[in-house]
Amino acid sequence: MSAANLRARVRAEMTEEIKQVARRHLATDGANLSLRAVARDLGMASSAVYRYFASRDELLTALIIDAYEAVGEAAAHAATPVADPGARWITIGHAVRDWALANPHQWALIYGSPVPGYQAPQDTIEPAIRVIMLLAETLRDALQAGRLTGVPEQPKGRFGAEMAAVAQHFGPDVPAHLVGATMYGFLHLCGAISAELFGQLNNTIEDDRRGFFEWQMHATAKFAGLSS
Repeated sequence: MSAANLRARVRAEMTEEIKQVARRHLATDGANLSLRAVARDLGMASSAVYRYFASRDELLTALIIDAYEAVGEAAAHAATPVADPGARWITIGHAVRDWALANPHQWALIYGSPVPGYQAPQDTIEPAIRVIMLLAETLRDALQAGRLTGVPEQPKGRFGAEMAAVAQHFGPDVPAHLVGATMYGFLHLCGAISAELFGQLNNTIEDDRRGFFEWQMHATAKFAGLSS
């Protein structure tokens, strides 16, 4: 192994170790990360950590991108073998929920309250829309196969025009209601999971939260015109 390759490998390993320690801090401190605290846990001088991440925001961005990629990969992996669009929609929902339950602090980082003073850069956008795109592609596939029935009415007004513009990215014949149904499903998905994680189901739904979640996902599938 060349010296350059060795340095790159060591840097990659150190970068990952810093992120692992930072994720542990998410569990105790939320998004209020301190590079000094991370450095202390690693037994490093804070100046050494700055060689890998120039600021707290740069470290937060790396954690945010990793979280979006991880939940997107979990959803894509679960959905890939499912041919039926309605079943795929439900499967995506369960995969996202399962990931969130296993990684609640990362979920809170990307779908919880905004971090004060942090402005997400452009390179977070593509990872952030992976789950949304999976839902949109599911509806598009169902549309192309003639499997959408009882779809919601075409959105009107200014927001309808905005949705129609977005729909053009999926093809010239994709209707605006597909975008609206995708966003409806995604927002309901996030809300259902956050309600469970952040204690809003306590003393109400205790024994079968998975069943309650699936019931909600079937409702969003029906709204979108999918037979689930």
